[in-house]
Amino acid sequence: MTVQVHIRHSDNNDIAAIKALYAQPSCYANTLQLPHPSLEKWIARLTGPHEHFYSLVAEVDGHIVGQLGMEVFSSPRRKHVANIGMAVDERSRGQKIGAALVEQAIVLANDWLAIKRIELEVYTDNQVAISLYKRFGFEIEGTAKAYAFRGGRYVDAHLMAKVIN
Repeated sequence: MTVQVHIRHSDNNDIAAIKALYAQPSCYANTLQLPHPSLEKWIARLTGPHEHFYSLVAEVDGHIVGQLGMEVFSSPRRKHVANIGMAVDERSRGQKIGAALVEQAIVLANDWLAIKRIELEVYTDNQVAISLYKRFGFEIEGTAKAYAFRGGRYVDAHLMAKVIN
């Protein structure tokens, strides 16, 4: 099923929807978020003075169905590098939402922010996300053992990156 996906920067009116997105079990399990996030935490995360942080949302029929955060490193030696993380609504998977978000993050990084390298971390058991990132030219550069604690056990994560030519 193909849907019309609209990608834009998030604004303060989107915070509750973004919080609800990351409150979904698979979304917090596949990111570094925790269950039962507070609205205050998300307000602080998305409204603070983050001159190096960009938040994109995916909308379908006026509803937020995905979010991607991209942070550009502020160190002078790493200002050419950004790190991304994202989540897609559980009911909207398989509709190219993640692809639309990643594509627009790459355009923003390459065409407007002078980013040379985009990095991300993805759990080794998240094959759908790994395949998505590989389609966009991300490569596995290594594996971090016991990277994070999830569901009562330590899990590994791949460190992936795309170097933009």
